[in-house]
Amino acid sequence: MRQSDVIIVGGGLIGLATAYQLIQRFPSTHVTVLEKEPSVGVHQSGSNSGVLHSGIYYKPGSLKARNCRMGKVAMETFCQQHGVDYEVCGKVIVAVEESELPILQEILQRGHQNGVRSTMIDRDQLAELEPHAAGIQAIHVPDAGICDFRSVCRKLAEILESHQGQLVTGAAVKSIQQGSEEVVATTSRGDFRGRYLVNCAGLHSDRVARMAGENPNSMVIPFRGEYYELKQDARHLCRNLIYPVPDPRFPFLGVHFTRMTDGRIECGPNAVLAFAREGYRKRDINLRDLIEALTYKGFQRLASRHWRMGLGEMRRSFSKAAFVRALRRLMPEIRSTHLVPARAGVRAQAIAPDGAIVDDFVILTTGRIVNVCNAPSPAATSSLHIGLAVVDKLAEQF
Repeated sequence: MRQSDVIIVGGGLIGLATAYQLIQRFPSTHVTVLEKEPSVGVHQSGSNSGVLHSGIYYKPGSLKARNCRMGKVAMETFCQQHGVDYEVCGKVIVAVEESELPILQEILQRGHQNGVRSTMIDRDQLAELEPHAAGIQAIHVPDAGICDFRSVCRKLAEILESHQGQLVTGAAVKSIQQGSEEVVATTSRGDFRGRYLVNCAGLHSDRVARMAGENPNSMVIPFRGEYYELKQDARHLCRNLIYPVPDPRFPFLGVHFTRMTDGRIECGPNAVLAFAREGYRKRDINLRDLIEALTYKGFQRLASRHWRMGLGEMRRSFSKAAFVRALRRLMPEIRSTHLVPARAGVRAQAIAPDGAIVDDFVILTTGRIVNVCNAPSPAATSSLHIGLAVVDKLAEQF
């Protein structure tokens, strides 16, 4: 069928969660999800750290804080109902130097303001939870967890199709035309018509928004996050999730240790400029993407302010020894021989023209089109509740 009530661009967690919430609230609504890849959850949704975030880091009252808390509960319920692997295992945020203690205290206060169960613990209590972690103090967040988000995507797609919705893969959107009665999306698989359209295009969300006549006042800059994995005989070094105290100037949480639902332990990620919006390897270069990023005033201003940190991230990208040094701040026993290269992910980070990082979720409406213009971490955790927020915007027009 080429005619739908709602067209959703993007078959990642946000797009599929929006489709799911639509058919839950309006069961007779016909929904079409357009995905340019051969399957769902290929990019950010299937390549993130797999963590169910608690909401401890985020500014109280922000969309991130509200959606993370409620989205986490919704995601856990969904996984229980549909047999998707997840676990509430807890995490520690570890300070290794005295200078980090004020930031650690501020994070704890934010957590309490956000209603997150969290406790400051000393070195001995940390050793009980994570015997191999270094630290002089830490925050214990017992309700943090892990989830197989790629399986969540597959289950959401299955539910969509079982409710007479359709998932069209290999359908890259080329243009969007909005009329008074409908929206037409022209794709590599032909034209699709709908009464409304939702842009959940992730790494390409700003481009799709501009196709739809929206000015998001930002540009998506791709940052690659590279991981190592602990060899099986070293997995005992990490029980659950071990995080450093983050630099408050950046949205990235620093290299950390994450147990996955299948038992693997991933170490990372760093954050380096990717030379393509889908640049998962160092050699992946898309000239359009690269030139667009390097000539964008917002990125130039960001880079001029934070070039030292950028060089450090690049060093860790090209030097395993530098990556290991960063990990050893949290876990002194780690050696290069414990690690093997693992996958990489690419994060879509919106940057404003003044060089500011767009830190919160951004959802904009233009006529019959809703654009999810910025959905960084914790978007995976929050996805079902973000989908609910999008449906609320559509419901106003319905």
